[in-house]
Amino acid sequence: MVKLFIYFKGYIKESILGPLFKLLEATLELFVPLVVAAIIDTGIKNSDRSYIIRMCLILVLLGLAGLVFSVIAQYFAAKAAVGFIKKLKQKLFSHIQTFSFTQLDTIGTSTLITRMTNDMNQLQTGVNLSLRLLLRSPFVVFGAMVMAFTIDVKAALVFVAAIPVLSAVVFGIMIWCIPLYRKVQERLDKVLGLARENLTGVRVIRAFNTEENEIREFEEKNDEHTIMQKHVGRISSLMNPITYLIINLAIIALVYTGAIRVESGIITQGAVVALYNYMSQILVELIKLANLIINITKSVACGNRIQAVLEIEPDIEENDKTPEKMKSDIVVEFKDVYLRYKNAGDDSLSNINFKVRRGETIGIIGGTGSGKSSLVNLIPRFYDATSGEVIIESINIKDYPVEQLRKKIAAVPQKAVLFKGTVRENIRWGKNDASDEEIYEALTISQAKEMVESKGGLDYEIEQGGRNLSGGQKQRLTIARALIKKPEILILDDSASALDYATDAAFRKSIREMEHTPTVFIVSQRTSSIQYADNIIVLEDGKIAGIGKHHELMESCQVYREIYDSQFKKEGA
Repeated sequence: MVKLFIYFKGYIKESILGPLFKLLEATLELFVPLVVAAIIDTGIKNSDRSYIIRMCLILVLLGLAGLVFSVIAQYFAAKAAVGFIKKLKQKLFSHIQTFSFTQLDTIGTSTLITRMTNDMNQLQTGVNLSLRLLLRSPFVVFGAMVMAFTIDVKAALVFVAAIPVLSAVVFGIMIWCIPLYRKVQERLDKVLGLARENLTGVRVIRAFNTEENEIREFEEKNDEHTIMQKHVGRISSLMNPITYLIINLAIIALVYTGAIRVESGIITQGAVVALYNYMSQILVELIKLANLIINITKSVACGNRIQAVLEIEPDIEENDKTPEKMKSDIVVEFKDVYLRYKNAGDDSLSNINFKVRRGETIGIIGGTGSGKSSLVNLIPRFYDATSGEVIIESINIKDYPVEQLRKKIAAVPQKAVLFKGTVRENIRWGKNDASDEEIYEALTISQAKEMVESKGGLDYEIEQGGRNLSGGQKQRLTIARALIKKPEILILDDSASALDYATDAAFRKSIREMEHTPTVFIVSQRTSSIQYADNIIVLEDGKIAGIGKHHELMESCQVYREIYDSQFKKEGA
C-alpha cells in the first residue's frame, strides 16, 4: 500500500492544504466550549444581555469560519483523492495491458475488473476521509484534553485515564479486522466472477436448462460472502458501544469531580459545562475516528490488492533495441516449437517445424483441440513458446520490441469483438488516421460494404460487443478492422466461420487480389476455405500430421482426407 503513495505526485499541495484547513476548523471548534463557559459564568451570572449577544455572535462567526475552512478542506481533499485515483487507474490499466495471455488467464478477468472498480472506489473514499479526518480527530481529542488542563488539572485527569483506554479499544479492533476484510474482498471476487460468467454465458445456461444449478451455486458463494461480511461487521460493531460506555463512564466521573470542585469554589459552573463539552467532542471525534479506521482498514486491504497486481512482472521479456533487418524470403519459421500452457499437464503443441515464404497463404486445419489457435497465437507473441524458436524475417520474435512486432501483424480472433461506437470508430482501431475511402476499401475486401451501407453508412452506431449485429456481420467488420492496417502478416483464426460458403469464397478471392499481398494464415474447420492455399498444415493432438497442398494431402495425409470426406463425400458414394 505504501508504494502507491508515489501517485500523489502532483497533488502534494492539495494533500497538505486539505488537512491544514481541517485543523484550522478543528482549532475554532476547540474555542466553542470556552465561549459557552464565558456566557454562563459572565453573561448569565450577571444577567448581561449585551454580553450574551456578543458571545453568541462570536459563536456564529466561529461556526461560519469553520464552515468555510471545512468546505475548502473538502475541496482540496477531494481533488487530491480523485487525482490520485485517476493516476493509479491509468497506471493499473496500462500495466494490465502488458500482461501476456497466460497471466490474464491465470489472474482472471473478474479479479482485474474488481481491482479497477470496487477496490479503486473504496481506496478513493479512504484517501478522501483520511485527508479530512485522520489528523483532525486525534487533534481534537488531544486538543480537548489540553484545553481541559487549562481549565482544571484534577478534572482533566479523567481525560488522561479515558483516552488511552479508548485508543486501545479502537486500534485493537482495527488490527483484528484488517485480515478479515481481506477475506471479505476475496469472497467478493468469487461472487463477481460467478455473476460475470453467468451473464456472459446466459444463452448456454438457458439452452441446457441449468438455471437452477447456477442460482444455487451463486447463492452458496453469496452466502459465504455474507457470512464473512456479517462476522467482520459484528466485530467492528463492538467499537461504538464500547467507546460510548467508556466515554459515558468518563462523563460520570467528570461531572462528579466537577460538582465537588464547584462546591468547593475551585472552578465555576461554566468550567464544568466546558469540560463536559470537551468530553462530548472527544466522544464524537472518537466515533468518527473509529468509523474512519474501519474505512481505512478496507481501503488498505483494497490498496494492497491493487499493489499486488502492479507488482506482477509481465512474463514477456521485451527487447528495447530494434533488431537489424536481414533480407530473407522466409517470413515466418517455426523451429522445434513446443507450447505448454501454465498448470497444464501436457504440451498443447509438440515439435512444430515449418517455413512460410513471403506472400504465401497458409491454411491450418485439424480437429477440435488440435492446437490450431495455439499455433497462430505464438506468431504475435500472445503466448511464448515453452521451447524452440518462432522466427520472423530471420529474427527470433523475442528479439523484437513487442510493439514493433505487432505492427507487422494483424490478427482476427475466433470470437469477434466490437466496441461501442460507430462503424468508422471500430474500423479505425486498425489505423487511427484511416480515411473513409480506406475504410470502404477494407469493407469491400471483407464483403461488409453492402451491409454497412444498408444500415446507414459508417456512422451506424454499434452497441457494446456488437449486440445489434449478427455473427457474420461482426466477423466481417473485425476482418475489415484488421485489413485496414495493411499488415505484413494477416492471421484469420477461424474468423469466417459464420459466413456462408459464397461470401467466404468471395472474401478469399478478394484477399488474393489485394495489392500489398500479405502473408496469410487461415485457421479453419472447412477444407473449402483452405484447399487453394499455397500450403496446408494439418494438426492432430498438437503435432503436425501433414504439410502440403490440397491434392498432396489427399494422397498422403489420412487425417486431412477424413476431414475432407466428412464435409464433401456424399452418403453411399
